[in-house]
Amino acid sequence: MKQLSFRVEDGYEKERLDKYLAEQCQDMSRSYIQKLLKEGHVLVNGTSGKSSLRLAAGDEISFSVPDAAVPEILPENIPLDIVYEDQDVILVNKPKGMVVHPAAGHYSGTLVNGLMYHCAGSLSGINGVMRPGIVHRIDKDTSGLLIACKNDRAHQLIAAQLKEHSVTRRYLAIVHGRFREETGVIQGAIGRSPRDRLKMAVVASGGKEAVTHYRVLQQWEKYALAECRLETGRTHQIRVHMAFRGHPLAGDYVYGPDPCPVKVMGVEWEGQALHAGVFGFVHPSSGTYMEFQAPPPDYFREAAKRLEKNG
Repeated sequence: MKQLSFRVEDGYEKERLDKYLAEQCQDMSRSYIQKLLKEGHVLVNGTSGKSSLRLAAGDEISFSVPDAAVPEILPENIPLDIVYEDQDVILVNKPKGMVVHPAAGHYSGTLVNGLMYHCAGSLSGINGVMRPGIVHRIDKDTSGLLIACKNDRAHQLIAAQLKEHSVTRRYLAIVHGRFREETGVIQGAIGRSPRDRLKMAVVASGGKEAVTHYRVLQQWEKYALAECRLETGRTHQIRVHMAFRGHPLAGDYVYGPDPCPVKVMGVEWEGQALHAGVFGFVHPSSGTYMEFQAPPPDYFREAAKRLEKNG
């Protein structure tokens, strides 16, 4: 059980208790914070505090966070599009809509469940029981190539390449608007949005360095097809950077226009039009560079085809 305590500093006078905790405890969801408050677990100056309580400088806040119970993650016979596999690594072309690893609300049907069945226990354990084999991730609604490791040595070596930014990762994206330049680099630290902690944003301070290279492949009246190469790998990096540059991804209801269009040239899909098409790395055993490609899914190709014809 984790014990947390805060002393309210100057500048937070009259701040609501729930809003203050959401800002201070960014690893907790708002709903979980509200649950702790509702059940009377949060004490302000020794007395149970309500969500709407207005704080004063010097107030003492304390509460305990119960240890999370780790659910049993079971192997599932889920069809996987395996691009490459050997005794060290496995590369999978993840479909759009599949969650990579189990989390609250998604303890089955994930890529991890499928890998556990396919690899029969031969997955690295460095990231714990919730993420066996997982070195990096891509969003649920992003399709494309993802590497998993079958042993801890391979995991450590691939993770080191990711940390050194020596892995090749190129994505295809259908974005809003026309570009004035054919190539460019977007540099901007990414952190929690100061306006909405459920979103990431380019921030002036407190974020992590992020660099995205892009190249325009095709342009139409209202959309463009771009290839994005990650130099770093931050949460939602391409989605945040392209929106920051004024070209949010088509279908991105988080970072895109509001209301977000649900169709492009009559083609409808869920979530951002983003595909991890190229992944390259130095093999942990042979030491040779290997690079793999995966074509974008049907909806992506059809949307691009119709834009080419009518856009």
